[in-house]
Amino acid sequence: MFTAGHIIYFPTFYFKNGNTAKPKYFIVLRIIDGKTIVASLPTRVNNAPTLINVLHGCINQDDRVFNCYTFEPGRVICDNGFFFDLPTFIYGNQVEDYDVEIFEEVYRIEGIDYEIKGTLNDDEFERITNCIKNSASTKRKIKRLLS
Repeated sequence: MFTAGHIIYFPTFYFKNGNTAKPKYFIVLRIIDGKTIVASLPTRVNNAPTLINVLHGCINQDDRVFNCYTFEPGRVICDNGFFFDLPTFIYGNQVEDYDVEIFEEVYRIEGIDYEIKGTLNDDEFERITNCIKNSASTKRKIKRLLS
């Protein structure tokens, strides 16, 4: 089910913090010993400072402790041609680790519980992981897990 670089869509995603479940994309950044997933839940909420005008790529401002990877709508990011239809963002401070076992219990059936949308192309995947690893806003634990 999980491979680094996969973009997975969950029609009903259950958040770790107990927030109301909702449809969500999930980008797998790393799998560690088949037990831990390091992943991002991209969002369409733009929290970038207003003076920054990056349509696609890494935004990193250590002096403001701000890190974001932004996806331009319509730009192909996966080997199969997948793209986000609206501006989409990954924030370094929101990258989390998840227990594989829990995911496999909750999301059992591909095509019903989840859908693999594509695999990030190698260049895109490398730029995303480097953006997150090299940010002051990313948790030390996540940086260590991505290294």
